[in-house]
Amino acid sequence: MTGARGGVVAVVGPTAAGKSALAVRLAEELDGEVVNADSMSLYRGMDIGTAKPSADQRRGVAHHLLDVWDVRGTASVVGYQQLARTAIDQVRARGRTPVVVGGSGLYVRAALDVIEFPGTDPTVRAGLLAELAEDGPGPLHARLSRLDPAAAGTIRPSDTRRVVRALEVVALTGRFRARMPDREYADPGTVTLGVRVPRAELDVRIEVRTAAMWRCGLVEEVRGLVELGLREGRTASRALGYAQVLGLLAGQYDEDQARSATIRATRRFVRRQQTWFRADPRVRWLDAGDGADESRLTGTAVQEVLRCWQRDDPGEPSGAAGVSTIDA
Repeated sequence: MTGARGGVVAVVGPTAAGKSALAVRLAEELDGEVVNADSMSLYRGMDIGTAKPSADQRRGVAHHLLDVWDVRGTASVVGYQQLARTAIDQVRARGRTPVVVGGSGLYVRAALDVIEFPGTDPTVRAGLLAELAEDGPGPLHARLSRLDPAAAGTIRPSDTRRVVRALEVVALTGRFRARMPDREYADPGTVTLGVRVPRAELDVRIEVRTAAMWRCGLVEEVRGLVELGLREGRTASRALGYAQVLGLLAGQYDEDQARSATIRATRRFVRRQQTWFRADPRVRWLDAGDGADESRLTGTAVQEVLRCWQRDDPGEPSGAAGVSTIDA
């Protein structure tokens, strides 16, 4: 085991690429602890559909920020950032390496980058949500177009969560920042590794993963979460797999249709994840497709992290053998 040194390690990439397993192996090698950056894994009880690592899969490695939120609560990147920064600082204070892992791009940036998010106002948000329930998204998006045309141009009217958030930010600050700030790590010693799998193989993995979710009891898990208020959760109820099973329970789908809808929705989400992470030039891509040797992949990842920590500018891609800084 390599002693803790350097800064923060992050493992990113699309759903079903094998990020969680690699993060555990890196934590073992780097004397680390894992910090979750998957937005849906923060919810208590959402285990099967999020592929939350089991106790056996964690292999004795400490994991942070799993099972934090109630399914009735609305996800908050501001709240997550506070939790993530605290968890990272606590891991570092113990002399260990924080290994941040997840496929929720904004949450990863919230944990790693110099970003200040506008606050929230429960009264303003409640008023906007009441208008949304009463009038639908059209009038709210039209208002956003008047108040901040640039923001409205980047947000679809159907994306009601972002429309409401944009109007809330406009009410609090006068404008909505439609563009993310420049990429700058809060800890200059941060190294981000991306797990890359060929698209065709990833599509197959998504089918296999969805079938496994059903076999492992996703429908029963959702039934139990409905009793805890899942339908009332504006964020949790829209999670991949959970939204489709809720549709099944409501008679919108039969089981085959719900599984197929989950696969399609997951594939669309994966394309968005790939676009997000490809746009970040700091990511060092590791090929983890069919035939990739687990121990060799781990070894390559560890070598790249240590190589970066030994350099003066770890945030810059190194071009090391076996590591690609672009996603072809």
